Amino acid sequence: MDIIQDLKQRGLIYQVTDEEGLEKALSSQKIKLYCGFDPTADSLHIGNLLAILTLRRFQLAGHQPYALVGGATGLIGDPSGRTDERGLNPQETVKQWSEKIKAQLSRLLDFETEENPAKVVNNYDWLGSMTIIPFLRDVGKNFSLNYMLAKDSVQSRLEGGISYTEFSYMMLQSYDYYKLYENEGIRLQIGGSDQWGNITAGLEYIRKQGVEEEVFGLTMPLITKSDGTKFGKSQAGAIWLDAEKTSPYEFYQFWYNADDRDVVKLLKCFTFLPLEKIAELETSLKKEPEKRLAQKALAEEMTKIVHGDKAFEQAINISEALFSGDIKSLTADEMKQAFKDVPSYTMESDEPIGLVDLLVNSKISPSKRQAREDINNGAIYLNGDRIQEVNKLISKEEAIEQQFILIRRGKKKYFMIKYKG
Repeated sequence: MDIIQDLKQRGLIYQVTDEEGLEKALSSQKIKLYCGFDPTADSLHIGNLLAILTLRRFQLAGHQPYALVGGATGLIGDPSGRTDERGLNPQETVKQWSEKIKAQLSRLLDFETEENPAKVVNNYDWLGSMTIIPFLRDVGKNFSLNYMLAKDSVQSRLEGGISYTEFSYMMLQSYDYYKLYENEGIRLQIGGSDQWGNITAGLEYIRKQGVEEEVFGLTMPLITKSDGTKFGKSQAGAIWLDAEKTSPYEFYQFWYNADDRDVVKLLKCFTFLPLEKIAELETSLKKEPEKRLAQKALAEEMTKIVHGDKAFEQAINISEALFSGDIKSLTADEMKQAFKDVPSYTMESDEPIGLVDLLVNSKISPSKRQAREDINNGAIYLNGDRIQEVNKLISKEEAIEQQFILIRRGKKKYFMIKYKG
């Protein structure tokens, strides 16, 4: 199956500038393609993941992907898909974020293969040194106001207002495509559906530079959930690709908790599982939904792709330990992942402390009287074990790897006791 047909069957194509021409080019030669990622934070998130994995699909089909880090455009701000103006970040901050994003991209694309290695480029390399006069004469002269105002990314912002800074973004992205064609021979730009206006503007700019060879644009659909809301966030906020911001366990749980109505679509769009295997999982979902085999496959594939096999195994260990209550089977690193968002208390001393005093000092119980009642009533658990000894002394030796003690009060209230190193 050719790459375009595979993308179609997975629901990954929204618009193509010349589908027949692109299919012909892809079937007859190795094509270079790119997608841009602006450093608007210190990590990419799963909203970026669809584009990255689509680059990877092209790479697996024999084509060469380029990931463009917007070290320059990240200083400007893309108005596409937004209703308000982006805040401008300091140049040094954007530079640091660019390096972090470059490292993340390097984990998700294959940079080692000899045949078609992925490459990362930064548009600051050519935009950073450009001065205003050449930009206005050589780039701006090719864009009429009528043409730019007709684009959805601009139209949607006119009522609320758009600055000239963000208005100029389309020209910068168009120039990026031209420079990548000129320097690298790139002939295809991909992006989310909100990038259609920017992509087609780039094609038009390249044509105006006298380029006769056809270049192409392709967009992917916005992934929405069955309830109509945008896919990519949990109740806690964005799902980041940085393990420090969203732990592998949280990442695994996000995918595992996919709605039955969404999971097949997510398997098609995000995983590299064969469509035949996904069809089997869909059948299982209909016949025995309680087994959640489709969700398990989705969570496993995505965690391995983004964080690796070891992180996936940790996520499984944490899930099983929490389900069984066997907290003591967890490592200290797994404890940090599983309970990073629960209230915590850091011990000032390694000396043993009475359980009642610990409950009060850490504000788990509001008073010594209540602490004694909680213990006597069997409401206190240490690392999964119920404790009913009011006079019990707690020592550092009871902590997992001498770092953490997890205290549970009642059924759902967790607290982490931390010992200094």
